[in-house]
Amino acid sequence: MPEQASSTTGSETGNTSICEVLQILGAKWAFLVLNELLNGPQRFNQLRRNVSVIKTQSLTDTLRHLEHNGLVRRQVFPTVPVTVEYSLTEKGSDFQTALKEMDKWVQKWGNSRQIDERTGAST
Repeated sequence: MPEQASSTTGSETGNTSICEVLQILGAKWAFLVLNELLNGPQRFNQLRRNVSVIKTQSLTDTLRHLEHNGLVRRQVFPTVPVTVEYSLTEKGSDFQTALKEMDKWVQKWGNSRQIDERTGAST
């Protein structure tokens, strides 16, 4: 098997990197949660309101996955009732660069940009 590992091509290595990123991020909502937490620490219900397109269970699963992979910190405060706050770790904050690049890409190529089929001009 070591021979197979040494014979990977550049594109296979790139695919492996992309797969690793997707495994770390996990759920499809991870990008949205990470982007929201860039605004600072948030309690669960505040985060749920801010990313209202995500169902509660999906948000819970996404936060658990991101915490397990070291991108999100879950801090429990001993209050009555218990207060839980979510924030980005250094690893999670470092993902901001990738999110900004994704934002640039969608600004250029996203669905909100309409092309006039007759002239090819942007509207």
